[in-house]
Amino acid sequence: MTQDVQFSAEANPFAAAEQVCATLGTLTDALFDEHTSRHPAASLSALRTAGHPAAEALFGLPLAPNGPVHEALDRLGTVITVGTARPGTGVPVADRVTTALQNRYGGGAVRGAIADRGTTSAALFQLPVTGEFADAKLRPPFAPALAALAAGQQTRQPVELATGAGTEVRLVVPPGFHPLTSPGGPAGVSARTVPALADGGDGADRATAAAAAELTGHLAEVAEELFSATGPEPRRDFAVIAATLTDLIQDAGVCYAGVCALESDGRVSDASLVVSLARHPLPITELATELATVRRHAEVWTVLLPAGPAAVLVEGRTVPVPGPLAADGQRRWVVTSVVQAFVPLPDRGSVLCAQLSTARPEDWELYTEAFAELLKSIQFGWDGEAVAAAAAPVAPAVPVSAPAVPDSPPTAAPAPVAEEPAEKPVHLRGTPVRVPPADFNPFAPEAEPTAEAGAVAVDDELPKGTPVLIPPPDFDPFGMMGFSNEPAGEPAAQPVGGAAAPDPFGTTIASEQKSDPFGTTVGAQGPAVPPPPSAPPIIPAQAAPAADTPAANAAEPGPGKGTPVLIPPPDFDPFGMMGFSNEPAGEPEAKDDADAEPEHRPFG
Repeated sequence: MTQDVQFSAEANPFAAAEQVCATLGTLTDALFDEHTSRHPAASLSALRTAGHPAAEALFGLPLAPNGPVHEALDRLGTVITVGTARPGTGVPVADRVTTALQNRYGGGAVRGAIADRGTTSAALFQLPVTGEFADAKLRPPFAPALAALAAGQQTRQPVELATGAGTEVRLVVPPGFHPLTSPGGPAGVSARTVPALADGGDGADRATAAAAAELTGHLAEVAEELFSATGPEPRRDFAVIAATLTDLIQDAGVCYAGVCALESDGRVSDASLVVSLARHPLPITELATELATVRRHAEVWTVLLPAGPAAVLVEGRTVPVPGPLAADGQRRWVVTSVVQAFVPLPDRGSVLCAQLSTARPEDWELYTEAFAELLKSIQFGWDGEAVAAAAAPVAPAVPVSAPAVPDSPPTAAPAPVAEEPAEKPVHLRGTPVRVPPADFNPFAPEAEPTAEAGAVAVDDELPKGTPVLIPPPDFDPFGMMGFSNEPAGEPAAQPVGGAAAPDPFGTTIASEQKSDPFGTTVGAQGPAVPPPPSAPPIIPAQAAPAADTPAANAAEPGPGKGTPVLIPPPDFDPFGMMGFSNEPAGEPEAKDDADAEPEHRPFG
């Protein structure tokens, strides 16, 4: 993203309000000096809105629509009201207010303007100005007061408004800020009782004339407060230049624009504050992603305010001070620290944007603490109707006790999760299979096996057999034929635990026996071996054995020695169907003595 994209009105719906904030920063830097009347720095944090009886019920105050849009309350601050259903008539009043202020102060040339030019406009002072993002190294830190907003907290339910009232926002600006916007708002916002101008010859309607007269008196009062210790010229300059920005502020959707002049530890400090509304239907997660993508030099956080979720960013910006306003007449640049919050409204199509900027980095924490209190004071009122730009359905109001994100569309209830089986197979090395029962004959035709006394009962509906693991692909079935895949010098691996394990053909291998060539033995941790039957299983008749069938079988171990096993019949040949025998060529070897251990074969 380029600089033009970030601050262009086409790509950034908040660009106009950001331009107003940058312009106010230019005024404070150019017109405020050591003679400016300043509040103590403690005025920003002396009052806590939570301790005021009206702090939790701002909508109970008698403000708009038939009263002022912001009003200062004792021990609380300035309560601001802005609504989507009361945009005003949009009639420009800057020229009317500027002329009235010049007449009030007796005329004369305003700083940077030519006396005989006839009209005074913002263009004469090279206003408005547009800020540009500063280097990332000049970005202010994300102050602790702002980071604390990311902690979970309860959210307020929007106050129910009458149908057609749209969405309304109320918040509290801490003491110390001087508003440059009229308490009654622009023309057409509130019903004023100020009479029309006496001459009435300019064709202005009653609301426009009343709004201009109210703003003229308000700006003169603010100028008196800021420059009470100086002559009339600084008051006139400030009031007239601020009046030229009236139409710019109104067109940007700004509902409050103020400046702050403080004194802290013997040094001067100033800041500017702007609160505005803009149409932006993105949910908070997508809005935060968009800000992080476009504002590459900013730090963006998603926080949860009592009014709902919000995106907060901090960044450094460079703001030009035009030559006509500078004391020495030379254009220069000022680096400012900016914190900006974006709070989506319940109507799912509007966003409240609040931003504060200061050129005093040493007072950054002081201003961010006041800004965090401002964000926590935000309260919403809503008539329950979504704006036309919102494509998604309107989510129901979030209860006070729910810290969930209220701008997410309602989703269907999650599908019930199937319960996991009570017993999970033990995943050992190999592939899970089932060992046939003791009465299984691999060479017999398919027939129903006969259940003998003492055999294990198996449910007819379940697979017959015992779960075991077949060997992995790296097993060597020819290890007993005279060679092994084990490295030279290392002993062959022994079965774990020394317990017998079942093989696929119903036999059992003693603990001291080596693995058979088919890898049917498993460790002691495998499934339990079914008990041997009390009587030998019935073996169906088989084909005649091959000529080279071995003549002798291993002797049955004596009592107390070994483990009971199942001995195949004398005429059983496991290799008979393969056409070869495992007997070596020539005569069989003679036994050493009668007490020798029986010969171990793959099948017992």
